[in-house]
Amino acid sequence: MEGSVLVYHAKSKIMRELAPILKREEVIVQFTEEKQKLYDYLDQNDIQLVIVEMQEGQRELLDELELLSEIRKKSCVSIIVISDEENESTKIITLNAGADDYISTSCSPLEILARIQAQLRRYSQLSNVFRKMDKIYQVGELLVDDRYRIVMVEGRSVNLTPIEYKILKLLVQEKGKVISISQIYEAIWHMKAVGVDNTVAVHICHIREKIESNPKKPQYLKAVWGSGYKVG
Repeated sequence: MEGSVLVYHAKSKIMRELAPILKREEVIVQFTEEKQKLYDYLDQNDIQLVIVEMQEGQRELLDELELLSEIRKKSCVSIIVISDEENESTKIITLNAGADDYISTSCSPLEILARIQAQLRRYSQLSNVFRKMDKIYQVGELLVDDRYRIVMVEGRSVNLTPIEYKILKLLVQEKGKVISISQIYEAIWHMKAVGVDNTVAVHICHIREKIESNPKKPQYLKAVWGSGYKVG
């Protein structure tokens, strides 16, 4: 298991003792006592799990609840709260504030470790789902599903050659950005672009014939004269 865990306000010895065990599973554990550093870590690093050790006292509780709410606004990272407080209402408001799990310090270290591992697995599974979603590109009624190499326009399937598919995918991935002919050629053919304008233009023409209702007035695949091509 790989991952990165950020621990805020480690007042007990629990996380200090579990950190070496997690390290053996290639989980990096970092500690901070400052809110701003916590926010900076989240902004600048790929953190899979935040563990907040709650302090005692009503004022401290309100402060921690605000912290959970702020983390949740910034990120969908998993959050575990570890606390001495076993009051049911405290657990409920903590979970409602954004925590994914609430663990009492009376739990054994092995149970806490298991619940940390469960949250890391959950985050990893969600990340895989989002990575798959990222492979679906859509511009208006044009959809490119790179998971299955499917291209559809207005609900109808379009059959492209492998080269045509790669060109369209490149342009759709960079939606709205103008890609030069040389950049297209070198990205697709992996060769230096010398006198390749006609080669690329022919493939662009074929793609348009397949995806545009009027290839002479393209809605999706547009030429930017003197610069290259773009989608969107």
